[in-house]
Amino acid sequence: MQPSHVKSAMRVLEILEFFKNVRQPRAMSEISAALGYPQSSTTVLLKTLITLGYLNFNRHERLYFPTVKVTSLGEWVPHTLFASGGIVEAMNDVHAETGESVSINTKNDIYVQYVQVLQSVHALRFHVNESELRPMTQSATGWLLMSTMSDKVLDNLIRRANIVSQKHNGERVELPAMMEKIRHIRRQGYASAENIPFLGGATLCVLLPVTIQGQPVTLGLGGAAERIRQNHDHYLQVLQNAAKRLEPVEGFTAPVEIEL
Repeated sequence: MQPSHVKSAMRVLEILEFFKNVRQPRAMSEISAALGYPQSSTTVLLKTLITLGYLNFNRHERLYFPTVKVTSLGEWVPHTLFASGGIVEAMNDVHAETGESVSINTKNDIYVQYVQVLQSVHALRFHVNESELRPMTQSATGWLLMSTMSDKVLDNLIRRANIVSQKHNGERVELPAMMEKIRHIRRQGYASAENIPFLGGATLCVLLPVTIQGQPVTLGLGGAAERIRQNHDHYLQVLQNAAKRLEPVEGFTAPVEIEL
């Protein structure tokens, strides 16, 4: 596949994600400016999406907006991913009780992926986008997912994640320190962190007794570090209670420490 085709495919997805975030009709010039695309190529991409039926164009106002065909692409996915039942309800319960940002997360290669997110209702909050990817070594959620893996697997995963992190922001973790952190998480049964991935923020998360496409799943909440710290015990109890109400999936086992 030619590089130009790859770039065009990426831009199409970015245009659709742009509309997901703004949720309003936008002119070509606004889309081009927001995404940093040349206006000529933006026009071609928008015309293609109109032809395929994924965008509607209001010629009078010169505005574009997605059609319901976009919705049909993924409306079946949540049902498939959450077929075990109760995951979304658990997430809603935690959000209603805490008001913090709450997310369902799973493993995607060396990354943690935020599958579904309910944003915080508090004035001081940190925004996480659904489907966002982050190296597993760079978040408490990732550490908890890593705690379900054998030490042999972790050695390779941490080294690969370090390569990605160093290229992105120059950060890396030391293997012995990371392994000790994961062993501690296995013993206590949950993970927490402050100032990662956001300075001034904190995360608290637990494993769920279910899998998504065969991968482990966490239920986590995050917000201002001081607020999370003050409510740590209550928030942890809320998360653990939500996890306990889920029916375990056949074949699920809690993580067990495996020595190197």
